Amino acid sequence: MLAALPTKCGVLMRHSTHSVDVKAPTPKEQLLEILQEKSVCRGTFTLASGAQSDFYVDAKLTTSDPLAALLVGRVGWELVKETTRAGIVRVDSIGGLTMGADWIALSIGIAANLENSQARLRVFSVRKSAKEHGRLKRIEGNFSPGDSVVVVDDVITTGGSTIQAIDAIEEAGGRIAFVIALVDRQEGGRENFEKRGHKVVPIFTRAELIGADAGRRSHIAVA
Repeated sequence: MLAALPTKCGVLMRHSTHSVDVKAPTPKEQLLEILQEKSVCRGTFTLASGAQSDFYVDAKLTTSDPLAALLVGRVGWELVKETTRAGIVRVDSIGGLTMGADWIALSIGIAANLENSQARLRVFSVRKSAKEHGRLKRIEGNFSPGDSVVVVDDVITTGGSTIQAIDAIEEAGGRIAFVIALVDRQEGGRENFEKRGHKVVPIFTRAELIGADAGRRSHIAVA
């Protein structure tokens, strides 16, 4: 996807000049602010489909940022725990298609271990194609057949890249517990997963990221 210059990221933030007495922001609120400041870009973008977009979500600018990664881990791990309790499912490992999933999965795995060293949440990465030398693996890292897996991605649109990861995991003997996305663009991806029987749990939706009104006016692109 190509962007026509000039573009700006973070233009959606509104900073008040008034002093107000408010509670300290939660980790999720802090993460949303960083995501808006670093990853929401405004300009003119041409998508792979040829459609034009005036917003672009460069999520990797956030997930590769050390402070944001700490927050992704904390927020993501809480979401994993909430979802497993609600659905009464077991989770053994977490990962997804490289590279959108890589930093998110590792951040959540680290947060899980920091909270409880006995959590034993393993982290892996799914290659887009199998390695052509060495052990010829498609899935790298700490994954075992029979694992109950949380699949992650940075941004879900129609869900194509995440479905590639799901297919590879299932072919390798894994079972999908549910899917977590940093951002759900609300453009059909969740419905595509649900048709396959997979629950999708977004950390943020498009409406939360750029506002409901802006979301109705704009088509968002993804890195």
